[in-house]
Amino acid sequence: MVEHRYRMNLISIPALQDNYIWLLIDEQDHCIIVDPGEASPVLAILNKRHLIVDAILLTHHHQDHLDGVPELLKHFPQIPVYGPRETEKKGATKLIEEGDDLIIGRQNFSVIAVPGHTLGHIAYYNAPYLFCGDTLFSAGCGRLFEGTGDQMYRSLQKIMQLPDDTLICGGHEYTLSNLAFARSILAEDKKIEAYQKKVMQLRAEKQPSLPTTLQWEREINIFLRCDEIELQKRVLGGKSLTSLSLVFSALRMMKDRF
Repeated sequence: MVEHRYRMNLISIPALQDNYIWLLIDEQDHCIIVDPGEASPVLAILNKRHLIVDAILLTHHHQDHLDGVPELLKHFPQIPVYGPRETEKKGATKLIEEGDDLIIGRQNFSVIAVPGHTLGHIAYYNAPYLFCGDTLFSAGCGRLFEGTGDQMYRSLQKIMQLPDDTLICGGHEYTLSNLAFARSILAEDKKIEAYQKKVMQLRAEKQPSLPTTLQWEREINIFLRCDEIELQKRVLGGKSLTSLSLVFSALRMMKDRF
C-alpha cells in the first residue's frame, strides 16, 4: 500500500500479480474503492484506517478488476457498485454510461466511455483523478481484447482532452515493460531513457510508478505521440499514412509481439 497525498488521500493497493486497487478518501474518512480485484488487502486497510465505504467503482468486466466485489459486499451489503453494462452480472448494482455524473458523498465523478480494451470499458474522472482501468498506463495502453485500434485511439484522444495535471490511476504496474518497448522504437529519446532509470529505481525500492500525470504521459508515452513524424516513420516504414489511428494500431500490434 502506498498513500499519495493530493487534494484528497489516494491509496494504491498492490493486488494479485501486478494490479492496483485504488482508494480515494475524503477528509471525513469516507472512501470509494476502484476495481477491487481481490478483497483481503482492501479489508485490511479499511479496518486499520477505520474507513467508511461509500461505493465501489468498476471500469470493466475482467475478473482481475472485480473478483473482490462479492466478499466486500458481505462486509458492506448496502453500498452501491457502479459499473458499465458489461459488469451487470459480475457485481454491478448500478449501471452507468458516458455522460453520467455520479455524486457519491462529497465526491463527483464524470463517466467517460473508453472502449478498446473491452467494448464497454469506462473511466471515472474526479479532478484531478482519472481512474482508467486498463485503458491508459504509464508509457503504455491496454491490449485490444475486444475493441479495435480505432476505438482505442479515439478513447485515448478523449483522455488527452483532460487537463495536464490529471492523475492517471491505471490498473496495472506495467511501466518498465512499456518503457522497454518504447526504447526499442525510439532508442534516442532522452526523456524516455531517463524515466526508465527513474522507474527502475522506484521499483527496486518497491514503490509504484503510478499515478502519473497526463502532462508527463504526453511526453513519454509513445501511444499518445502518433502525430509525430519520426515515430510514424519507425512504425509504418514505407507505408503511406492514411490516419493517426493506423499509426496507433500498428504500434499496438508491435507491442503485442514485443
